[in-house]
Amino acid sequence: MKQIRILLADDHVVVREGTRQILEREADLCVVAEAGDGREAVMLATQERPDVAVLDVSMPVMNGIEATKEIKASAPQTAVLVFTAYDYDEYVFAILEAGAAGYLLKNARSSDLINAVRRVYAGESVLHPAIAKKVLSRVIQGPSDVRINDADVLTERELEVLRLAAQGLGNREIADRLYVSPRTVQSHLANIFGKLQVGSRTEAVMVGLRRGWLHLEDIPEE
Repeated sequence: MKQIRILLADDHVVVREGTRQILEREADLCVVAEAGDGREAVMLATQERPDVAVLDVSMPVMNGIEATKEIKASAPQTAVLVFTAYDYDEYVFAILEAGAAGYLLKNARSSDLINAVRRVYAGESVLHPAIAKKVLSRVIQGPSDVRINDADVLTERELEVLRLAAQGLGNREIADRLYVSPRTVQSHLANIFGKLQVGSRTEAVMVGLRRGWLHLEDIPEE
């Protein structure tokens, strides 16, 4: 079994210890590094190249938003899951803009955290669709990112997969809709991520919105 390699970053030692214990009860999860501030998190992410970085928003030296930006720049294949007590819209928006794949509150159950790590590792988004729609609506209010021949970047089937992913469907659900195997869906998503140079569905959807391939009506409210 391939283990998912995880970096934990939180300035509270007790929180890190508790989170590590929860995650390492699972045979497929392994914490390879811990950081007490954002700058250390970036350094360790660059060195260790973890599959998933679980970060708090509020940290000394460098906050989780800036740390996420730097991690995605230096280790783009590392999926970032924000695990925090703060649910402010501005934090959610800034974290997604920085490249995080998920945003989970610390009042979540242990099983939710475990599932969230597995989902962002699989390239899925961990964010309630209603929140996603509210946040993503602000994305398209910014400057567009449409380039020449953008329509040729993704194939028709890849665009179809991206639209279904924007609706919050998992790999198996997308596979059922398209009458293909989940492995084929994973392959399409991997191609999408590679072409768009992103590491998660959330990032891919944001690119799709900016470039006009997706529209807010593609994203359900609940």
